[in-house]
Amino acid sequence: MSIPYLLILFRFLLAPIVVSMSFLMREQAAYWVLSFMFLGLLSDIFDGIIARKMKIDTEKMRRMDSQTDLIFWLCIAWSCYLIYPHLIKDNLFGIIALLVMEATCYATSLLKFGKETCTHAFLSKMWGLTLLITFTSMLGFGYGGWILKFCIVLGLISQFDVILIILFLPKWAHDIPSFYHAILIRKGITFKKSKYLNS
Repeated sequence: MSIPYLLILFRFLLAPIVVSMSFLMREQAAYWVLSFMFLGLLSDIFDGIIARKMKIDTEKMRRMDSQTDLIFWLCIAWSCYLIYPHLIKDNLFGIIALLVMEATCYATSLLKFGKETCTHAFLSKMWGLTLLITFTSMLGFGYGGWILKFCIVLGLISQFDVILIILFLPKWAHDIPSFYHAILIRKGITFKKSKYLNS
């Protein structure tokens, strides 16, 4: 098994570990989960870089990477709930809306293309960075506040962008920067993808 696949597997295996530790240790697990979160982030960064260097960044790998990311970050979110449930409960409606939108993205893609979404869009990247900051605040300092609220709003916007991408795309594709670029594809207009989109 090549290094990029091992890094994806590493991140996948971290997911149940952080949830188990959070369930058993509660607040004592906070810094452990925080550390594992950054290890998972590093694995996500380097699997893409190494895959491109090895010229094995295939559709299969991109899809596997995307689904592993979803599982990993959902488990980090679950860990935050187990460790600091009041932070989640204070923003329950927004978080439920996020989960509904995420499910809608996948359902829309499955219904239209028979495949899960794998856009790696720019706004999704920005939301991922915001998630990192938000989870660091929650796990490291026990604080959600405006950071969590901003994260929820940006998450809803980014997921709406993904839904538009899916609706505009004439056929399934991965690594689409935004719904505007999906419109370009629909019109047959070519554009250059940024190398940073594939990380």
